[in-house]
Amino acid sequence: MRAFVFDHYGQPVHEADVPEPTVGDHDVLVRITAAGVNQLDEKIRAGEFKAILPYDTPLALGHDLAGTVIRTGSKVRGFAPGDGVFGRARDGRIGTFAERISIDESDLALVPTTITAIETASLPLVALTAWQALVVRGNVQPGQKVLIHAGAGGVGSIAIQLAKHLGAHVATTASSRNADFVRDLGADEVIDYRSQDFEKVLSGYDLVLDSLGGENLEKSLRILRPGGTAIGISGPPDPAFAKRAGLNPLLRLGIGALSRSIRTQAKKLGVTYEFLFMSASGDQLREIASLVDDGILRPVVGSTFPFDETPSALAALAGGGVRGKVVITGA
Repeated sequence: MRAFVFDHYGQPVHEADVPEPTVGDHDVLVRITAAGVNQLDEKIRAGEFKAILPYDTPLALGHDLAGTVIRTGSKVRGFAPGDGVFGRARDGRIGTFAERISIDESDLALVPTTITAIETASLPLVALTAWQALVVRGNVQPGQKVLIHAGAGGVGSIAIQLAKHLGAHVATTASSRNADFVRDLGADEVIDYRSQDFEKVLSGYDLVLDSLGGENLEKSLRILRPGGTAIGISGPPDPAFAKRAGLNPLLRLGIGALSRSIRTQAKKLGVTYEFLFMSASGDQLREIASLVDDGILRPVVGSTFPFDETPSALAALAGGGVRGKVVITGA
């Protein structure tokens, strides 16, 4: 089976012939029509997450997929051969930059009926991230003020739409080139990150979704109202994440040290910092598919690449400047 793998951390991806996936009792074998490309793929290849996601190499990358069910495990009841499905492969079982993948049935949902396979493949990781940040963790309510950084990106473009649907007043950071684009998605306020300092413009926010980290995260804490929350998806990881992930005590200590400074700053300001490492969920994808079919969420695909050009797709994402998502069309 054809797949794109890397042999050692830090090395580029290349095409390889890999074994056919095995199908367990609760697994679904899917022929991949299209696969979304995410920053997480590049960070795994570069070795940034090897302490908390210790994969063996060579490893096929890819978390997002849209495709067709080929066959199912003996205990699968929710899917049948021929079904169109989409999903985010769970950690430890990634590999959607390939012809086929075996994926746990609980990570899948039936595809939305109103969009293309390419658009569908762009959704899982970024839409689940937005959902888990705004609905599950943030519990965003009508009238609240939400800041979403990098609004023209993969997560940001979906998060703006979802926050607006939840009734929030939405601010976002973007370049002037993308200002009209993010306003069309639903942003009420747009801060040009190249010419404006969002900390000087915004205040009293209930929630910040930060995808940049570093100084940007520190400034985000200062625009929150007392009791507000900053949710970081770029890091640093916090002790609560380490506990949920079941990491060993030594690694937990190290992660606690990484985030101690930002957590201390948050505490002094009377706000909260949380790290979000999104998880696979077919149930949540079903909710998201309904919002897509109801016209509430629309995918944003910035560029597509054929399967043979998977390395170029990763390079395009790493280079920045892409609106929405990069998607690879099937092998």
